Amino acid sequence: MTSLFSYAFIQAPPADFRPDYQSERGYVDPYVGWVWGVLTWDLGRSSKYRMPIGDLVRDRAVNTVILVGLTILFTWSVAIPIGILSAVKQYSLLDYIFTFISYIGVGTPNFLLALIVMFLLLDQFGLNVTGLFSDEYIRAPWSFAKLGDMLKHIWVPVIILGTDGTARLTRIVRANLLDELSKPYVDTARSKGLPEWKLILKYPARIALNPVVSTAGLELAEVFSGSLILATVMNLPTLGPLLLDSLLSKDMYLASTLLLITTFLIMIGMLISDIVLALIDPRINIKA
Repeated sequence: MTSLFSYAFIQAPPADFRPDYQSERGYVDPYVGWVWGVLTWDLGRSSKYRMPIGDLVRDRAVNTVILVGLTILFTWSVAIPIGILSAVKQYSLLDYIFTFISYIGVGTPNFLLALIVMFLLLDQFGLNVTGLFSDEYIRAPWSFAKLGDMLKHIWVPVIILGTDGTARLTRIVRANLLDELSKPYVDTARSKGLPEWKLILKYPARIALNPVVSTAGLELAEVFSGSLILATVMNLPTLGPLLLDSLLSKDMYLASTLLLITTFLIMIGMLISDIVLALIDPRINIKA
């Protein structure tokens, strides 16, 4: 379905503007050829950049996957412990502090947060945090040295991009855990002398994480969409700015390919989240 919509974008401009794409052959034959090209990584040529789309998006796709993957990892590793602690310490000073920070995180657009962080780091510490690589690694082939240089630069975009998701997941984990802690089986486990933190982590916390895992695909889609504007503001070599540029320049072949790649990555993320959910929750029958 996504491939049909993606190819419809290619057919949207008048035929005179796409003479290289055999538009005179109708719709079905070029569509089949385009799908086969996608499967074989023959993605056609960009009308603006005058180069193969596969060469144009390869490095940017890798950068995007790394950025989004680290953002999801950061979001979960911060939101889950804070959400659990906030629920266990309900109505305490710590809970109020976490709640206040969460509301700020949800209400602050990531591009605005990026501008504030960029200004403060440059003004106070002289650090330029735009881009993902040092100048000598921008066009260099992938190596351990280039990966290490990327990890030195990527932490600021990861934190900024993950702020909104972290704030929302913190509230979700807190609400779900509070609901589980009020159920009778928790009181039964306490009455049998099970240590408090062992009880919380072994039973209620596992169940409270189910909505977090099940919505990982939606979280992945939001991170992808959020990275588009953030990458433009921070000059990150990811798929987002390239997609925006292709739409502005009416390079429909490139835009449709980027849309298809992004959708495919989101579907892979949703599949992984469903598998993980089936593994952590024994009540779910993976064969069903």
